[in-house]
Amino acid sequence: MDRVKVDGPDIQMDMKSETPSLEYWQKKYPEKFVSEDIIFGRIHRGDTIFIGSACAEPQYLVSGLIRYVESNPTAFYDAEIIHVRTLGVAPYTEKKFKQNFRHNSFFIGNTTRDAVNTGQADYTPILLSQLPSLFRRGLVHIDVALIQTSPPDAHGRLSLGLSLDIVKAAIEKASCVVAQVNDQMPRVHGDSFINIDDIDFLLPHDEPLLEYTPQSNAEITGQIGKNIARLVEDGDTIQVGYGAVADSILESLSQKKHLGVHTELFSDGIASLMKKGVIDNTRKTINRGKSVASFCMGHRETYKFIHDNPDIEFRTIDYTNNPIVIAQHENMVAINSALEIDLTGQATAESIGKVFYSGIGGQADFMRGAFLSRNGKAILALPSTAAGDSISRITPALKEGAGTTLIRGDIHYVVTEYGIAYIHGKSIRERSMDLIAIAHPKFRPWLLVEAKKAGLIYQDQAFIPGEKGRYPEELETYRTSKTGFKIFFRPIKISDEPLLKDFVYSLSDNSLYRRFISVRKYLPHEILQKLVVIDYTIETAILAMIGDQDNQEIVGVGRYFVDKSKHSAEVAFAVGDKYQKQGIGTELLAYLTYLAKRQGLLGFTADVLAENSPMLHVFEKGGFDTTKTIEAGIYELAMAFKA
Repeated sequence: MDRVKVDGPDIQMDMKSETPSLEYWQKKYPEKFVSEDIIFGRIHRGDTIFIGSACAEPQYLVSGLIRYVESNPTAFYDAEIIHVRTLGVAPYTEKKFKQNFRHNSFFIGNTTRDAVNTGQADYTPILLSQLPSLFRRGLVHIDVALIQTSPPDAHGRLSLGLSLDIVKAAIEKASCVVAQVNDQMPRVHGDSFINIDDIDFLLPHDEPLLEYTPQSNAEITGQIGKNIARLVEDGDTIQVGYGAVADSILESLSQKKHLGVHTELFSDGIASLMKKGVIDNTRKTINRGKSVASFCMGHRETYKFIHDNPDIEFRTIDYTNNPIVIAQHENMVAINSALEIDLTGQATAESIGKVFYSGIGGQADFMRGAFLSRNGKAILALPSTAAGDSISRITPALKEGAGTTLIRGDIHYVVTEYGIAYIHGKSIRERSMDLIAIAHPKFRPWLLVEAKKAGLIYQDQAFIPGEKGRYPEELETYRTSKTGFKIFFRPIKISDEPLLKDFVYSLSDNSLYRRFISVRKYLPHEILQKLVVIDYTIETAILAMIGDQDNQEIVGVGRYFVDKSKHSAEVAFAVGDKYQKQGIGTELLAYLTYLAKRQGLLGFTADVLAENSPMLHVFEKGGFDTTKTIEAGIYELAMAFKA
């Protein structure tokens, strides 16, 4: 017992008093605990009924509503049912209830998709951040709100638990609020609490909460996650959408440090990273120390984790999804998915052609907020194909009738299992080539043909299909020279033509002469594309890169051409003038040597100007058994690999 002094005798206070039972509240508010017939009898013809969202959907109340209509088929007609998304049953969309209900969804789920696309139900496209204002401004009137809550605490407050999103706004404007009280609903900190005085009827019914388990190809989503991990840095604040791709992305971030969370969806993956200490929110610009979200879709263990967890705060969707709030976070990284993206950078996440599939949701809010954030990144992640590799998600143009969820200026990065395309600030030709490079290999020839037809790329753009033209991602590596210069080595890509042009034109006349044994004053597309479109079975070209994905620079180029008759290769390399004497050439040659040995080649040959002593010195340090002959001022080197 704790004692407090209150101007007189000591008063003993029990600081561990138990939360009153439901029986206590039933005795205090008997008018709130009535039969289902009385509750559903409050619904009149033409009323608008709001149903709680996603995994917080009050399943028992929905079933009770249907039972009431089945028992009283003429009780009311033309009631409109609205919600964001249902993961549970949606019997009100069945034809037999056509006279009783008309469904209107702000985000389409599996159980309502057919009804929407056959005209039996409605879809209202809207940004999630704007939904609460529809209720508050009276543009959408709500007569009855069916929600699910935790039991009331000692102060008569109930938590909305898994879904705060638009539920709070719906409750505030509803004429009648009905709560299914479920002791399995977690109490979540933040804005999720409502007072028992603000609820008209409470119907106690405990049942398992809905759980969300997306299905996917783990190999593909895992590779997408690895690619995303290259873009996320320690200390970033992240938002990740829903689905299997999102879960794999979060898994891939397990080696990061001090991540923050500001998101609409709290998922299993976020809970896992918080448990591991990867997410600690210590570097967030606002709401430091808190993972901020608006709703949760996941499994029971995650629901237990968020219960009464002071490190987690749920806020209404008009706060979490407000681009102005999002933009206040420095280093904000928004990661979302899409159904398809076209070669110009338009993406749809809501429809497949004329077929309504999901909804606008919150991704546009977050992508634009991340764009406005200092050092923010807007990332679109998607598998390269759908329907068992029969459809390319990267397309020449969005299908007729598709909703453009993200316009051409909304995206920094596009990521598939085949790589990363940075399209921000790129021309249509450049972004088309970047996106073709990360499409599924079997669709790249088709995309090139269609891009040429549309005038998006060069009409003579070359391409090598199949295994010969496959980008060997496994050859990507990081190296540090003896001088401490950090370099990213990767194979050259078909989309590297602009970068390579910048590199070649940055070379001095002297460097050009030493590399090409001539001074090339002009390198048109016709020549440049031959340097980037290569057959990887007979040629290897490695770029030495510095800078981030959004600001890469080539500082060196090395390549070798296989001579099958001699089982050796001709090698050559060049380093940018301002990056010479940093050990880049030495590291580049060493890496090319490693790759050639791995191919089973016996050695290199090279032609080097006699006056090019720096390059000769690099070759001499390469550890080869070298034979030199000179003719017309040019050394012909034969360099055998040592065992």
